[in-house]
Amino acid sequence: MRATLMTLCLIAAPAMAQDRLTAEEFDAYTRGHTFFYGSMGTPYGAEEYKDNRRVRWSFLDGRCLEGEWYEHAGLICFVYDLEPDPQCWSFRQGGSGLVAQFANDPTLTELYEVERSAEPLSCMGPDTGV
Repeated sequence: MRATLMTLCLIAAPAMAQDRLTAEEFDAYTRGHTFFYGSMGTPYGAEEYKDNRRVRWSFLDGRCLEGEWYEHAGLICFVYDLEPDPQCWSFRQGGSGLVAQFANDPTLTELYEVERSAEPLSCMGPDTGV
């Protein structure tokens, strides 16, 4: 039983890696769009993908982080101006759009594309309010 399980894992790992989008595929699919992501049936956040691998992220709270992405070891990694530690994800095409798995902690739930828009991400300026 253990040998069968190990064999299945060894077969599945390369297949999962082959499903990953390459940096070129990811860029072609995302550039010029804003994606809204969900997790377990709830809104999670949104990211606007700009030219030159620049991005703008929001947890949908009106605040945005500017950053950029790059490919590293088959993963898409993001760094943001105020959060310089890389956040690396594997992306693949699911039945209804992108599916992302956080590589820094694979036990976390996958994110999935809820909506894709050509509109820019709406962000409040810093320290807005009365």
